[in-house]
Amino acid sequence: MQRAEEILSSVFGFAGFRPGQAEIVAAVAEGRNTLAIMPTGGGKSLCYQLPALMRDGVTVVISPLIALMRDQVRALRESGVAAGALTSGNTEEETEEVFLALDQGRLKLLYMAPERLASGGTLTLLRRIGTSLIAVDEAHCVSQWGHDFRPDYLRIGELRRALKVPLAAFTATADEETRAEIVTRLFDGAAPATFLRGFDRPNIHLAFAVKNQPRRQILDFAAARRGQSGIVYCGTRAKTETLAQALREAGHVACHYHGGMEADDRRQVEIRFQREDGLIVVATVAFGMGIDKPDIRWVAHADLPKSIEAYYQEIGRAGRDGAPAETLTLYGPDDIRLRRAQIDEGLAPTERKAADDARLNALLGLAEATCCRRRRLLAYFGETAEPCGACDLCDTPPDLFDGTETVRKALSAVLRTGESFGAGHLIDILTGQGTDKVRERGHDMLPTFGVGRDQSKAEWQAIFRQMLGHDLIRPDPERQGALRMTDAARPILRGEADITLRRDTIRTPAGPVARALVSDEDAPLLSALKAKRRALAEAARVPAYVIFTDRTLIEMAERRPATLDQMARISGVGAKKLESFGQAFIEVINGAAEAAPHPARRRLAGREEGMVFDRLLAAQQDLSRGSDGTGKFLTCTHVTLARIAESRPRTRAEMERIGGVGPQKADRFAEAFLAILREA
Repeated sequence: MQRAEEILSSVFGFAGFRPGQAEIVAAVAEGRNTLAIMPTGGGKSLCYQLPALMRDGVTVVISPLIALMRDQVRALRESGVAAGALTSGNTEEETEEVFLALDQGRLKLLYMAPERLASGGTLTLLRRIGTSLIAVDEAHCVSQWGHDFRPDYLRIGELRRALKVPLAAFTATADEETRAEIVTRLFDGAAPATFLRGFDRPNIHLAFAVKNQPRRQILDFAAARRGQSGIVYCGTRAKTETLAQALREAGHVACHYHGGMEADDRRQVEIRFQREDGLIVVATVAFGMGIDKPDIRWVAHADLPKSIEAYYQEIGRAGRDGAPAETLTLYGPDDIRLRRAQIDEGLAPTERKAADDARLNALLGLAEATCCRRRRLLAYFGETAEPCGACDLCDTPPDLFDGTETVRKALSAVLRTGESFGAGHLIDILTGQGTDKVRERGHDMLPTFGVGRDQSKAEWQAIFRQMLGHDLIRPDPERQGALRMTDAARPILRGEADITLRRDTIRTPAGPVARALVSDEDAPLLSALKAKRRALAEAARVPAYVIFTDRTLIEMAERRPATLDQMARISGVGAKKLESFGQAFIEVINGAAEAAPHPARRRLAGREEGMVFDRLLAAQQDLSRGSDGTGKFLTCTHVTLARIAESRPRTRAEMERIGGVGPQKADRFAEAFLAILREA
């Protein structure tokens, strides 16, 4: 079995594994049933693609979205890997090509949608082609309570038993409950080798902001990142359309996406997003799972996500290439009321509603955090971290105050009015506003009337929002959203607990200033490299990142490789891509076209044999007319020199047997060549 590190370098162009990948690759390659929970952008696909090349037979990859499968197949083929997909999006010619490759034993990876498992001929096909491993992407889709549930995922466990082959399941977001469901349904309850890798994505900047002219906040955020690919998530279909139009009017290239669109229109948006640099997609959560675009530079939420898992998964679509990426999440009291109502009015059992409430509470706690957001986020997933320096609260620590007495006043107003009113009426009572509604109900006679005059209406709105965020009060769906006190508030009301709040967080800036991908000195070169990438991608009709990712171009701009050997040491430049694109990018970096190396030498680029070839060539030039410079002109071809560099003959006799050498050339060059080979 070929070593994983060799394939990682020669095929995928990476010098080493990301944290956690090596152990997972080893387990999958050994044929162990495996469950890996890895953060989005942590390199999940490599953990089954690489073992597929190490093992005999075909690896079948079950993936939920056609767009994801097609993009991964394109990327694999660009890297020289034989891969194909059987999907409803195939043309007849594409399907015939896949079946032919399977019949000829050329295919190593076969992608298919879970819906295909319902076909009676699928099991027969997978047996016939010698399936040796099943890989399941987005394994959380097997969870019947998850928002990404796919019924056909329930057939995968049956398929594993029928084929009697190992199964490797991968997902980015799976809490303990979902993990248990995956083990039960895919592995019949028998514990697989489980890898729970760190959830930290340090390249992603986290930021939240209270809604204050939210459209302007999104437009300002996008304006600071003009020309970068981004996603804006919205809570409604209508908002995706109006916000996309506003972005276009502001000079951005933007389009909308939601589940109410025709399938062809949705597919067109997906294709554009994959292929175009700098496109903004304004979408509902219908746009997301399966996006395999590594150079999304930012994700913004125009409305609060439904849970902390949904938030983590959605922001995780940014910066999958490891380069800097940014996020902004807008929220307000209306978002909190809406999310609570969706849970309370849903049809889920009581225990499910309690779990959904806990997930929403975790997200609201993150939104109303008073210190490093990353620490709070990772703590939810059971991890610890130091302050990150890459979130808005680390950038600008909030102005905190002891809010215990203030919260007690608000809770008193809630209770003394029978938990029957919303925040607006309660704030009128606290600030001593004798409105008609207040007087008609006699609330101007309450002990709490006017006890909060020392704070403005806007400050009280921020306090009530934070109380909602800390789950001290909740809107009651049976009382038209009137606020009621929760059990979590009682210790504060009784004086048994304190609470720290932030001063009003409504502010004009719409998040952090965009971070530069490279230094000012390297920025022009990065732009030129992106232009070359775009031209090559358009010519090949593939997404730009299939040529090279942003991270690879950034490394080129910073290290400026001048030769193919130097280019081969850039992360993400494998042997196939070096041969296909290396010289074109070197010409961009050097500013002028240079003579391309002979194909025989180009094939050795980045390898020790390439250095040996160069020394053999130099020695040959010195001896081409003999040691005294008067002999007959004699040389070996570049192909012959490459054979010598790779086969490393140890004696003159071995060298003579290499095609293209023979006795005459051995007389001239053998001694010098053998000396070079001994030193190497």
